[in-house]
Amino acid sequence: MPTNNHELPLEMVRNRPQLVPEMLRTVFGLDVSDQARATLASESYADTNPAELRCDATVLLGDPKSPVMGIVVESQLRALKQKSYSWPAYLASLRLRRRCPVMLLVLCPDPATARGCAAPIDMGHPGWVLEPLTVHPGMLPPITDPNQARRLPELAVLSAPAHADGPQSQAVLQGLSAAIGSLSGDTGKLYYDYVLSRFSDAARKLMEETVKLDNYEWQSEFAITHRAEGRAEGLAEGLAEGEAKGEAKGEAKGEAKGEVKALLLMLEARGLDVPAAVRARVQGCTDLEQIERWIQCAISADSAEDLFT
Repeated sequence: MPTNNHELPLEMVRNRPQLVPEMLRTVFGLDVSDQARATLASESYADTNPAELRCDATVLLGDPKSPVMGIVVESQLRALKQKSYSWPAYLASLRLRRRCPVMLLVLCPDPATARGCAAPIDMGHPGWVLEPLTVHPGMLPPITDPNQARRLPELAVLSAPAHADGPQSQAVLQGLSAAIGSLSGDTGKLYYDYVLSRFSDAARKLMEETVKLDNYEWQSEFAITHRAEGRAEGLAEGLAEGEAKGEAKGEAKGEAKGEVKALLLMLEARGLDVPAAVRARVQGCTDLEQIERWIQCAISADSAEDLFT
């Protein structure tokens, strides 16, 4: 797993390509549709020499076979003169291969690096000047809405260091807590370690008080265990009901019942009140994909009603 400051922002892009158009809209005000599908593409570009051109990441918007936009993403810890030669080559190669407009987005750790990397690249031909789009955490908005943080956890992680000591610090860290809580496997731990390494001592202490990673691990283990138990119980009930009614759909009903039981157990174990209206809506749902989305939300929801927002 990547651990250094250069690789982890790129890993976030690879984990969630939609992060790239979101930054282009948020930071630069560019008209990039939020409905367009974002996918990763090859990061290697062959040229006429045996050597290979390889950018850090490439994101395509729209249909990967006929994209409406191609975005080269680079991560830079310092400004390098040699990039003024390779970056235009990346863009030209991507434009040639995909037959679509292209952009360059450079992820930087601080304002000084962003300014250095943003220096215009004069290509020599009249009017042909490449102005790299550079972004550092201070240019990203503070993510204080837990729902937004869960939707794009990488954006919350990247922006948090710039706002963790500001006037909205508590709300920023709560949003970050929701973002980390929405992630599975080692990803949450990885992002947690990364963001803590970029915090001040005061922000780090407040963050550790706001989100306990062990707590999220416990929730994950709890979810795994109780989903298995819930599925088994629900399947047995569904099969029994179906047999009694002469139906052949007892298994599907049982699976949905099991997921609903696991969801309600998770909410209750987190100390959240589950109003009758919420319980009735959840229990009446038979759409397994919808229940799965609610379960993911339940990991870090502030209230049971947040499942439906």
